[in-house]
Amino acid sequence: MKGKHAVLLLILTVVLGLIACSDSGTKSAATAQPGVEDAVKTAVDAYIYGYPLVTMDMTRKVFTNVATPDSAHAPMGQLVRFRTYPPVDNHSVTAPNADTLYLTAWLDVSKEPWIFSFPDMGDRYYLMPMLDGWTDVFQVPGKRTTGSKAQKYAITGPGWSGTLPAGVTEYKSPTALVFIIGRIYCTGTPADYAAVHAVQDKSSLVPLSSYGKPYTPPAGQVDPSMDMKTATRDQVDHLDVVAYFTYLAQLLKANPPAPEDAPMVANMAKIGLVPGQDFDPSKLGAFDKEAIKVVPKLGQARIVEFAKKVDPVNGWLILPKAGLYGTDYLDRAFVTAFGLGANRPQDAIYPVGQKDGSGGDYDGASKKYTLHFDKGQMPPVNGFWSLTMYDAAYFFVPNPLNRYTLSQRNKFITNADGSVDLYLQADSPGKAKEANWLPAPKAKFIPMLRLYWPKETPPSILDGSWKPPAINEAK
Repeated sequence: MKGKHAVLLLILTVVLGLIACSDSGTKSAATAQPGVEDAVKTAVDAYIYGYPLVTMDMTRKVFTNVATPDSAHAPMGQLVRFRTYPPVDNHSVTAPNADTLYLTAWLDVSKEPWIFSFPDMGDRYYLMPMLDGWTDVFQVPGKRTTGSKAQKYAITGPGWSGTLPAGVTEYKSPTALVFIIGRIYCTGTPADYAAVHAVQDKSSLVPLSSYGKPYTPPAGQVDPSMDMKTATRDQVDHLDVVAYFTYLAQLLKANPPAPEDAPMVANMAKIGLVPGQDFDPSKLGAFDKEAIKVVPKLGQARIVEFAKKVDPVNGWLILPKAGLYGTDYLDRAFVTAFGLGANRPQDAIYPVGQKDGSGGDYDGASKKYTLHFDKGQMPPVNGFWSLTMYDAAYFFVPNPLNRYTLSQRNKFITNADGSVDLYLQADSPGKAKEANWLPAPKAKFIPMLRLYWPKETPPSILDGSWKPPAINEAK
């Protein structure tokens, strides 16, 4: 990807030089190029900075573009109660999981707070992370943080002040846009599906003005022109630079930058992108307007390239942080692109398989792989762990077993010494080993571990005292 980045910059420089030389003569290529390069760099930085906010809102549009709730969508301010794991052909969100049933909602808290309630969870693992428009997890009630008893929260906007009902805890969002992406552990059996459905049905979401009163949610407004099939990431990536920055400028009006973003805000102003104002592309010079046409591709290249800047651990990419990013805008954009809705590390760590044990790419067309766990060395968690198979675009892989993960709920076949081998390959390893088989595509693929509520004392992935073992090509 670094080569592609360099080629794009080279093409840009050559094209701008030719344009300048053929111009009527007010500027030379030598004098125009430095300013253009600065504008492109600033625009690329702004593109990366805004990528999470634009992607969040595009995702919101897709998931709320219905009149009434269905199995995966609901209007703004209404809960989606996912009754099954995401279907294999669902490409709305990257890196879906087959471990939990989601309880989600999109909120606009700019006008008034919303009251979110859920019942006693008993011994079941759950978490209810609340993301602001920039994808930061600003609060995360759950078994780890707030326990298992019934709870009620008022999610308030950045400018709200007022009195809340007794027994309701305030969680203030930094932005008007809020995404609740609750996860409730489920084994996937019919009986456990029913048990989780009962918990979902006892959960509620109402505006503060209707709290304690009979409330019927209004029907949602449907935009028939909205693309409900193309992956959200692809829709964002296909926006041209003017459409992208126009969209971002609109979102910045209700979803302000954080105080620590002040240097970025100052830089964005140089290209006519000012929070609270519409984006005006005419503020760019003629050369700059041509140059920034390549900004989306350059920004996307840098986002993908981010993974190369993190040293892998036994071939696994383990991001140093997620859920709370500060001013690490590239990290935030990368997680948005390939795992929107990621949790804080204390709640979940997501090692992503980058290379096999020999440093090669994963390819199910010609290779078979084994992930070996020594006895007693399974991922150390207080919640649960799983291993998910994705295709090269981070979506589920269709297979005859309809199996997309292996996890601690599986009954694995153990070796004589108590160790466990998991098989990642396109074809069955044979009936005797099929319990340990995670079907791969006959193409490039990506394995991902999930460690929910990882242990904080050694051995722990949080401090590096436990490391996921390498996935090796089968001999």
